[in-house]
Amino acid sequence: MQGSAESSGVQPISVGHACIHDRSESGCAACKVRLVSVCAALTHEELAGLEALSQPLHLDPRQALFQQDDRAGAVYNVTEGALRLSRLLPDGRRQVMGFAMVGDFLGLALPERFTVTAEALAPTTLCRFERRAFAGLVAQTPHLLQRLYERAGHELTLAQDHMMLLGRRTAEEKVASFLLGQRARYGRIGHDSVTVELPMGRQDIADHLGLTIETVSRMLTRLDREKAILIVPGGVRLLDPARLEHLAAN
Repeated sequence: MQGSAESSGVQPISVGHACIHDRSESGCAACKVRLVSVCAALTHEELAGLEALSQPLHLDPRQALFQQDDRAGAVYNVTEGALRLSRLLPDGRRQVMGFAMVGDFLGLALPERFTVTAEALAPTTLCRFERRAFAGLVAQTPHLLQRLYERAGHELTLAQDHMMLLGRRTAEEKVASFLLGQRARYGRIGHDSVTVELPMGRQDIADHLGLTIETVSRMLTRLDREKAILIVPGGVRLLDPARLEHLAAN
């Protein structure tokens, strides 16, 4: 198995350089991602403390940030790109647990070792925080802790929705729900568009929805033929969101 950025000793981008995710030389206060992340809860003074703990990190496509069972020694905020979060079952099968996007934090859970593997789907940048130092900052900043609780509650709701999706939906309903879910996630970070980018492959979608790649391809083709979506390079265009919402609500 390919090593992760952490375990292979890949070094973060030099903190002395200007950040490559639109943060500029002004630091965290000027970071565009801050407004869609838990960092939005911090004052300028508190942001300076956060920035002192931050190490920018860049991943190439298919490069692992960390592997399942790696020691969870750091927390990460995604500032550009996307990652696939997957878990290997004892028999070698893979389950894609989800996808991390801009503004998402990774590594906040309590276990001492990561329960998933995180791999970049595209060129991806993150801010890395040593876990103990980040926990110390959170302990001193109650409103940041509140934002983290809110984010954890939202992620729990997403996990519950996904359990229902896996257990009680048809293949067409699963694909429609996934596309609408991706549109909603992009909307939360200010990327409102009828075109939904899909940096993940169809096999990733299949492993996330508990389907085969052939079924995912067939459902996308059916929705395209029915003019509910238009398959375009890198994603899909939602031509009839009402039709998809009807399917997702069944």
